[in-house]
Amino acid sequence: MPLGTNRKTEIERSRTQHNTSHFSELKEVDALFTQKWGFQGQKKDFQGNYLLHYFLMDSLLGLFDPSEDNNLDGDNLPPEPQLGNIEYKLKLLNPSRTRFQHLVTQLKWRLREGGGEAIYEIGVEDSGLLAGLPSYEMDASLKTLSLMAAELGATTTILREREVGCARKVTEVLVRKVPADQHMIEVRVAVMGSADAGKSTLVGVLTEGQLDNGRGRARLNTFRHLHEVRSGRTSSISHATLGFDSKGKILSCYDLECGEDLHCTKLISLLDLAGHRKYLRTTVQAVSGYRPHQAMLVVSSQSGVVGMTREHVAISSALDVPMFVVITKTDLGRPQSTVDQLSALLTSPGVRKIPMVIKTEDDVMTACSGQVREEVVPIFQVSCVTGEGLDLLAKYLHVMPPGCGTREKERLDQELPEFQIDEIFRVADVGTVVGGLLTKGVITEQTELLVGPDDCGAFTPVKIQSVHRNKTPCRAVHSTQSASLALIPPLGTLRAGMVLISPLEEPTASFFFQATVRVLYHATGIHPGFQTTVHIGNIRQTAVIEGIMSYNTLHTNDRASVLFRFVRHPECVRPGARLLFREGPTKGIGTVTQVFPVTPPTSGSSSPCGDASAPGDGDKSNNNSAA
Repeated sequence: MPLGTNRKTEIERSRTQHNTSHFSELKEVDALFTQKWGFQGQKKDFQGNYLLHYFLMDSLLGLFDPSEDNNLDGDNLPPEPQLGNIEYKLKLLNPSRTRFQHLVTQLKWRLREGGGEAIYEIGVEDSGLLAGLPSYEMDASLKTLSLMAAELGATTTILREREVGCARKVTEVLVRKVPADQHMIEVRVAVMGSADAGKSTLVGVLTEGQLDNGRGRARLNTFRHLHEVRSGRTSSISHATLGFDSKGKILSCYDLECGEDLHCTKLISLLDLAGHRKYLRTTVQAVSGYRPHQAMLVVSSQSGVVGMTREHVAISSALDVPMFVVITKTDLGRPQSTVDQLSALLTSPGVRKIPMVIKTEDDVMTACSGQVREEVVPIFQVSCVTGEGLDLLAKYLHVMPPGCGTREKERLDQELPEFQIDEIFRVADVGTVVGGLLTKGVITEQTELLVGPDDCGAFTPVKIQSVHRNKTPCRAVHSTQSASLALIPPLGTLRAGMVLISPLEEPTASFFFQATVRVLYHATGIHPGFQTTVHIGNIRQTAVIEGIMSYNTLHTNDRASVLFRFVRHPECVRPGARLLFREGPTKGIGTVTQVFPVTPPTSGSSSPCGDASAPGDGDKSNNNSAA
């Protein structure tokens, strides 16, 4: 199988498909990019210049394209980024002891930047020049890199290599080290798409390692309810796992259950979400609450891009979740027509991404490159019956970068614990079990926490009896990890949207909160009194807009400070939390700026739920000035 195909034609097609207005400022962007590149700024400095950066990365595509002219004068990468997990090394030949320790320290830093993964480009100068190395020097350099990795307990895997010039080659190596506080590197992927797109079947084929029979056999084990089996449609959040060892071999769910997780270095947690419109609130709650690192948008080649496809793209964009697309049922439909529809959707003004059709393993590596993944949307074409394209999708999942860097995780681990409750179970002989995401801190067995708020805004003391992750008992759960926790004493008033939080936080609950919002779409105008469904992390509740600061009406693309009131019960909301509200076609995003805590009930209080009056002495006409 050839390592690559000529990508020049696709790059040119991508240029013509984008708005002409994008390229009218290309020279301006070029100057800005050069200026920023001069001091090797942070990765986020490049996010506004994705088109130019993508074209610069064309040299990387050409490097691993056998049909390209291998003239070294034309083969260059962007200069080595100062931050991130990508390192360029011209050669690693017989380093002294001091030099070797320096290289190990440098590798350790790159691994921390990449959350346990680093990419080494051997034979590349810091300027990005693809110099290449003779075979004997490349072998010695790879041996040195393996020794460096062994010092840290890491493993190396050659991702791709290619000859450049005369008998010289460049090699790309993945270095992976599971962080000390984890059994494996975990990446959460939300599986989204319209009903009948084949999401559950795709998840079943990936996790079970067996192709579908064309009638949905592979999806049966992913369903959680009998009515899902009968209708063939997912209505809840289904969890599935896909593991990889250090060499990229797939470990199916059966391997993981049989103890092969001891050899698993990377785990992909797939959240199979509902695709029917009537379950859209559940889907949005899962994306908002579980905070997936990536979204896998599944599109059927038979039906193409439909209304729910656009809805899910809008949700991913609003919540800043990177996405990739999988076109299914290629053995039945016309995938090229669907690719054209997706290209039009992804390059539209509201999305502004660059579609990249994946045809070879080199395309996979380019799409996963840390320097282009922010704005590029890979598009895979697969068949769950014939197996076409599944190898490329599995390769992408294997090299997909972790969602959170080690330094950020270490910072979050130092904070007091806060666990978002998304699911509640009653287990015989165990009691109350809650599932969700630990947003910060560390939770171990026998940790004493508060759970709430209840309908009155109060919090109840509980103790953690046991901790499970990925269906396996463990001693602790760290920040950004999902887990299941058994609580004592058993409680009967728990609901999704509550939190487990440290007593030292002195948590409060609020009916009223203020947020700075932007209206993404509304057919007419939003007035005070407008009811909408608000999503804040794991919180999903109807809220009423009580006041709009400095405006009487909000229209599409308007920004304003808005006062919200929860309708049913108070919630634990924090300033700075990300907000998404929607009602039918109406959508908006924002950030919480202020909360107004309720007064918890006391033993002598006449009100069973304390004081829940609005800010401004309870006079709604004064909401604007009070907030």
